[in-house]
Amino acid sequence: MPTRYYISLPDHARGDDARLSFQAGGPEGMAGELQDALRSDALFERWRSLQDEPADVDPALGATDPNTQVTGSQDDLHVALVVTTSLPSAVMRQRLDLLAGSNWQLRDVTAA
Repeated sequence: MPTRYYISLPDHARGDDARLSFQAGGPEGMAGELQDALRSDALFERWRSLQDEPADVDPALGATDPNTQVTGSQDDLHVALVVTTSLPSAVMRQRLDLLAGSNWQLRDVTAA
């Protein structure tokens, strides 16, 4: 069953590693990058390849949901993202941490 996550982040949010973080500026670009990161395992695989022991990484973190939808809008000086996905919250949080670092806030969660 899909879950809807309401997320707020500064429009300049970036992760700790520039090779993995948001490249886009603005809500639509950030929404697109997060959507891609949840629909495919490309970001996860890039992150895993950077680990000291890639084979030891829990493969469950590489889960994907090709039906994920992410929308973004500008909210004053913040970006508001709405993520609808069937992925476990741990996967969604891990990908968002890679893209935005700790610069995001979960505002609400509802059933989709």
